Amino acid sequence: MVDSRDTVVPLGALLPGQRGTIVNLSGGRAFVSRCLALGCTPGTRVRMERNNGRGPVIVVVRGARLALGRGEAMRVQVTR
Repeated sequence: MVDSRDTVVPLGALLPGQRGTIVNLSGGRAFVSRCLALGCTPGTRVRMERNNGRGPVIVVVRGARLALGRGEAMRVQVTR
């Protein structure tokens, strides 16, 4: 049986207050480089701070608040 907390979902699908662990970054070289420079590396824990369903999302990564565009957030895969 698969535990629903271990389900891989896009970062943009997390609700405010939910936590996840980054497992994959899917996108072009520039996008992946930007994510890595911001500290969004595979294995890093993240917490969704603001996600109102449209516009940018605010996530907490390594103690820093980051704003990611919705499209970017949908390309970061996390486990819950």
